[in-house]
Amino acid sequence: MSGDIDLALLLGAAVVLVAVAAVRISTRFGFPSLLIYLGIGLLIGEDGLGIRFDDAELTRVLGFCALIVIIAEGGLTARVSTLRPVLGLAALLSTVGVAVSIVTVGVVVHLLLGLDWRLALLYGAVLSSTDAAAVFATLRRLRLPPRLVATLEAESGMNDAPVVLVVVLLSTTGFGAHPWWYELPIIGYELVAGAAIGYAVGVSGRWLLRHAALPSAGLYPIAAVALTVLAYAAGAVAHASGFLAVYVAGVLLGNARLPHRQAILGFADGLAWTAQIGLFVLLGLLAAPDRLPGAIDEALVAGLALVLLARPLSVVVSALPYALVRPLRERIRLGWREQTFLSWAGLRGAVPIVLATIPLSESVPGARRLFDVVFVLVVIFTLVQGGTLAPLARRLGVVAGAEPTELSVETAPLDRMAADLLTLSIPPGSRLRGVHVDELRLPVGASVTLVVRDGAGFVPAPDTRLRSGDSLLIVATAEVRGVAERRLRAVSRRGRLARWFNEYGADGGAPDHR
Repeated sequence: MSGDIDLALLLGAAVVLVAVAAVRISTRFGFPSLLIYLGIGLLIGEDGLGIRFDDAELTRVLGFCALIVIIAEGGLTARVSTLRPVLGLAALLSTVGVAVSIVTVGVVVHLLLGLDWRLALLYGAVLSSTDAAAVFATLRRLRLPPRLVATLEAESGMNDAPVVLVVVLLSTTGFGAHPWWYELPIIGYELVAGAAIGYAVGVSGRWLLRHAALPSAGLYPIAAVALTVLAYAAGAVAHASGFLAVYVAGVLLGNARLPHRQAILGFADGLAWTAQIGLFVLLGLLAAPDRLPGAIDEALVAGLALVLLARPLSVVVSALPYALVRPLRERIRLGWREQTFLSWAGLRGAVPIVLATIPLSESVPGARRLFDVVFVLVVIFTLVQGGTLAPLARRLGVVAGAEPTELSVETAPLDRMAADLLTLSIPPGSRLRGVHVDELRLPVGASVTLVVRDGAGFVPAPDTRLRSGDSLLIVATAEVRGVAERRLRAVSRRGRLARWFNEYGADGGAPDHR
């Protein structure tokens, strides 16, 4: 027994270390790390090192646990300032867009593959959810406008909730006993109640963490993550959407001025990486390599229907109010370039494979084939889409010139002073090149404290001229952080003459009053 445990620990540690090294490889070469994790699972499986694993029910349970952690981390790191303007669009993509995608894929696979309607709609439902882990890991490496990134991240954090409800409904033995519209009020209740429970847990947890005065700094990250798990459990007990409750609670906690906030975010990030690694390796173990080649044809049909038809159609339908209603149109610019990128960036990853274990554990006819098709589809289209996102963003012109990002380090003194630490890199061709530090016109409470140039750092003077390749370290109080970020974006778009072009940094063109 002791020898078996030692061997399991040795193999587990080796898998984790290889997976951590794979992150650096994927970052350097743009190769999606999730495919490496799936490959590790296949390698150590029955046809590789001989580890036999075929428990679909256990995979579903552990997969849901991993998704809770991944979605919680996405909520904790989302900023309300960028999330609020896109919340309506993300909600439409997560509900109306999901419905359009389910129906479109279902009709196509029913007609072309000859599947019965229940199984065809299961294909559509399983494939309609974008994957939070894939989206978060891929988009954060790209230089994109914050609201475009926020839309995709919020959608991936929110659309798991309605999709899980639909997949469970289609997988139960009682499916078909009622008209399709009979379940709509139930789904509506679960979404509304899930959001309300997440809000209640987030607000209560925010107050508790501020006033708890815990004896150790290490307890705050544990408590914050436990609160998001509590939100899921409370939602599940109330027959509401636990995943939506997790995301809402995470957003509220992540945007609060909590003690040791950076430690909380760092802890959640580490847990999310661990969950991703474990989840993808587990899904690779569950797959049977000898059956996968036979699923390629069906995977290509379903994948092309999803990527070329269902996803673009769901984006167009969801974005329609932002094209027809003037106040919404002025709030978010959604031209054909942005819609094209949103369509192509709807990445699939572990979530569809986890969802495919639901009908598999319920012994739905054709579920094993569905799992194999979804597995192959995720591998093929993640490789294609993930590798082409950066070139497509440049081709469409949706690449941001220079954007300030939060520096995720432990900064307890800054927490006590209610301040944030930001970094800003100046890429070649940025309008920030040649601008003097005092021409940034940062608000009172924000200051460029360090410039790193050619590997050396120095404290800038007001007349220091910025160059391509410079990295700036900026300290800003919580009250003026948003104004400082908007001003830096404005100068990155218009240069030192931003104010002459009536460019004040706000997307709507309104001036920053300072």
